Amino acid sequence: MNPIASLLIATIAVVSAAEAADVSRLGGDLTPLGAIAAGNADGSIPAWNGGLTAPPPGLAADARRADPFASETPLFTITAADADHYADLLPDGQKEMLKVYPNYKIPVYPSHRTCGYAKAVYDGTKRNAEIAKLTPNGNGLLGGTIGIPFPFATSGIEMFWNHRMRPRGGFKFRRNFAVAAVSRTGDYKLIKVRDEGIIHLMGPGLKAPGDVEDISALNNVWITYMATTTSPARLAGQITLVYDNINDDVGPRQAWQYNPGTRRVLRAPDLAFDAPGNNSDGLGTVDQFDIMNGSPERYTFKHLGDREAIIPYNTYRAGNVTYKELLTGQHVNQDVMRYERHRVHVVEATLREGARHIYSRRVFFQDEDSWAFAAATLYDGRDAIWRYQEAPVVSAYQVPYCGSAFELSYDLQSGRYLAAVMTNEEKPADWNAEDVDPEDFTPDALRSLGMR
Repeated sequence: MNPIASLLIATIAVVSAAEAADVSRLGGDLTPLGAIAAGNADGSIPAWNGGLTAPPPGLAADARRADPFASETPLFTITAADADHYADLLPDGQKEMLKVYPNYKIPVYPSHRTCGYAKAVYDGTKRNAEIAKLTPNGNGLLGGTIGIPFPFATSGIEMFWNHRMRPRGGFKFRRNFAVAAVSRTGDYKLIKVRDEGIIHLMGPGLKAPGDVEDISALNNVWITYMATTTSPARLAGQITLVYDNINDDVGPRQAWQYNPGTRRVLRAPDLAFDAPGNNSDGLGTVDQFDIMNGSPERYTFKHLGDREAIIPYNTYRAGNVTYKELLTGQHVNQDVMRYERHRVHVVEATLREGARHIYSRRVFFQDEDSWAFAAATLYDGRDAIWRYQEAPVVSAYQVPYCGSAFELSYDLQSGRYLAAVMTNEEKPADWNAEDVDPEDFTPDALRSLGMR
């Protein structure tokens, strides 16, 4: 045999064996999604023991997510006076919050690794570890379905895709939530929204789980998503429909909007990147929803390393109080918030040369257990901190999956903030909404839906 060919075969064999060994670590020294299963040296971060995948004993199995840690009290509280002592554990945006708002504080509780998922998610993640890959420019996902695409991610772009494509519950969902743009003095008006969607990547499927066998058959759409504003009356009936894409090289995100005043459905090609977010009152961009969503094409992503950090986690209480109790001037009521020590991946997104966006740089703290971006610091064109985002991680143990209790975007230059996707006083979400009809997710169907 040709010696070069022999060397090549041997190299392939070694690589394949290494890959097989890596995959076998999932569910061993690594969690099924690729996080370090062990706790840290001093025990402040516990070992992962499967997470919460059912209501804790004595708690009802409802979507309000009753607090399994209601009896706990803070271990300590960080204020501006001692912020320097904890500087290595905090996002820069949060350190700025402590400087700007004298009454801002960070109550730190015992850490609990509550994220857990269904077996299908774990099986899919193990399969993805062997077949998922990115396009050469990183702007598209090739291969992979349900689960985390890259459980052994080492690059910033892989970590972004893990956040973007992480499991979201079931194949179909429906929920109701509220949005509020809050003034410095605590004034706000609630906007109510009903959204629903079909997560084709969870099947995979177009109309039902498993009706296609490969990501390439999903018509470049990983989720079809529709949001309808239900109140106040002046905004009610507005509908946004999105087909979010898998691969930018195949085609961009597609979006349409229905205006009840004109009863017209129009394409919305600008519903991406730094366009003003729906119902955000100028306090957020379209791609700030879910901390960051959509195409990564305008940024270069870099993994800055892994570290321990204090991030919003298990904030069940804050997700169950009334809006009046939660929404206060300058920032939410920190007395009902909860922060814990967890390991995070730190990911930096820097605006590409020649690309346009109002944020020149974004730094994300990514939870190791869920791969969700739990916090983000956003910089303006001068590289000064402009906004700080939080998406507290909670386990929807009745599903099970790990998501955010709500989303916050603090504008440190105006003193206002946006609180979004709040479900505190809304009808419980349905993460297995079998009656969600794929036929409703078409531009032609929007007008009739708006007139119902």
